[in-house]
Amino acid sequence: MTTTGRVVENREVQRPHETSIRYSISGPPEGPAVVLIHGWACHRGDFDALTGFLPGGYRVIAVDLAEHGESRSSRENWTIEEFARDVVSVLDAESVTDCVVAGHSLGGAVAVETARLRPGAVRHVIALDALHYLFLFGALDEEQAEGLLQPLRTDFAGLVRSMVEAGSPPDTDPALKEAHFGKMVAVRQPAGTRAFEGLVAWDMDEALSAVRQPITVFGVRDLVTREALDHLSGRAEVVLVDLGSHHFPVESPEATAGLIAGVLNA
Repeated sequence: MTTTGRVVENREVQRPHETSIRYSISGPPEGPAVVLIHGWACHRGDFDALTGFLPGGYRVIAVDLAEHGESRSSRENWTIEEFARDVVSVLDAESVTDCVVAGHSLGGAVAVETARLRPGAVRHVIALDALHYLFLFGALDEEQAEGLLQPLRTDFAGLVRSMVEAGSPPDTDPALKEAHFGKMVAVRQPAGTRAFEGLVAWDMDEALSAVRQPITVFGVRDLVTREALDHLSGRAEVVLVDLGSHHFPVESPEATAGLIAGVLNA
C-alpha cells in the first residue's frame, strides 16, 4: 500500500484475552515516530489521507484499538487505560523510544494515558478535537454519568446521530455527517458500548495531573467553550481551528497534518 509517496505496511501484535492489535506503519525504521489514535467507533483508516502529508523523516504508526477496525479482542476490560495498553504494545513491538502521540476524540484520552504509561518514550501529546468536551471528559458524578449512558443502552443509533450533530458546526455538509454516522454506528459490539462507558468513567483531571509531557489541543472553534478553555488553562495549550467538524482530521487531512507537523518541528 502506498500513501502519497509513503509505503505503508500493515502489522499485528498480540495481547492477552485473544486480543490482536492491527496497525499500519510507514517511514524510516529508525528515528522519531508519530502515533495516530482514532476516535470512538472509528478506525485507523481515518488517517490514511493524512499520513501522506506528514514529514518524511518520521515513522507514522496508525493503530486500530481493540475491536475497532481490524483489531479483535474477547477481553472484558474496556477502560481508557486498557486502550492505551493496546497502543503501548505497538510501541514496544516497534521499539519506539521517541514519539509524539496524536489522538482524535476518545483517542485523545488514550493518548494521554499512553503518555502516562510510557513517559520516557512519549514527548508530546496532541489531542485532535478532544479533552475540551467537559460533559464527557470531566469528572462526572453518578447521576451525570447515568444520564449519558442511558441513551447508549436504549437507542445506540440515536446517540451516535446526536453526537455527530453536536460535533458539526451549522455549515457542515449533510453528506459528511451521514458518512460519519454510517461509519460509527457500525462499530463492533459490545466494544462500541463498553468503550463509551470507559470514556465516561475516565477521570481526565486525574490523568492530566499525572502527565508531565506537553499537551496541545486542536479544537474546532465553534465547539470549544469558554468554560473548557478556563478548565484546561495551565494544563494544555488549546489552539482553535477552522478545518471542519469534530471529524476534521478526515475532512481536512493536509491541513491537519500541517498542525501535527508544527508540533513535531517545534
